[in-house]
Amino acid sequence: MQVVDDTDALAHAAAERIVVRLSQGKGRRAVVLTGGRTPETLYRLLGTEAYRARIPWKETHWFWGDERFVANDDPRNNARMAIQAFLADVPVPAPNIHRMCTDVPGPSESARLYEDMLRDFHGGRSLDEPLFDFVLMGMGPDGHTASLYPGDRALDERERWVLPIAQAKWEPFVPRVTLTFPAMASSREMLFVVGGADKRDALARIERGEPLPAARAASQGELGWIIERDAKN
Repeated sequence: MQVVDDTDALAHAAAERIVVRLSQGKGRRAVVLTGGRTPETLYRLLGTEAYRARIPWKETHWFWGDERFVANDDPRNNARMAIQAFLADVPVPAPNIHRMCTDVPGPSESARLYEDMLRDFHGGRSLDEPLFDFVLMGMGPDGHTASLYPGDRALDERERWVLPIAQAKWEPFVPRVTLTFPAMASSREMLFVVGGADKRDALARIERGEPLPAARAASQGELGWIIERDAKN
């Protein structure tokens, strides 16, 4: 667990981890992004000249760990935030950006389509061979991660790669689509970025050993946490 002084330090530390991981890959790479407030500074940093030249944009594919089932142009849309923050300004091919569909009848259809796409991307292999090079994770004040909430049956899903969540248990209270723990665990590296004083209680509970959703996330490869000092007790 790495503790840093502020949001800027968190963004720089996370950006370096992403760049190093992508530099170790060959051929096609895959990154999962997270939503929420904390990663926005990181995303803007990745779009700067200092980092543009260090990322293999043409070989890297971008996915999301979860999405709010709102229109693509809705300010609450996770992909919209990341695209506006950096993906629209870097030389990434449009087919390399894999948004969760929110223009379908409902989150169940969106989840089915995203899982089908991931399975095609993975070439029919099992999740035993890492699908993702890097999975970026956030955590809510209640300890949720992606759209996996405390007490939800989705926490125990072992077969599906993507699930619909009919009702979020944290704001904004809109339906969601989320990767499952097995899908996110199919990664070479998973990194939590956590900032804000409102995360102190959840982090303290995790450190005491409580099985909050964020504590249950795992990776086949490396698992790390970078935490802003304000989020620590």
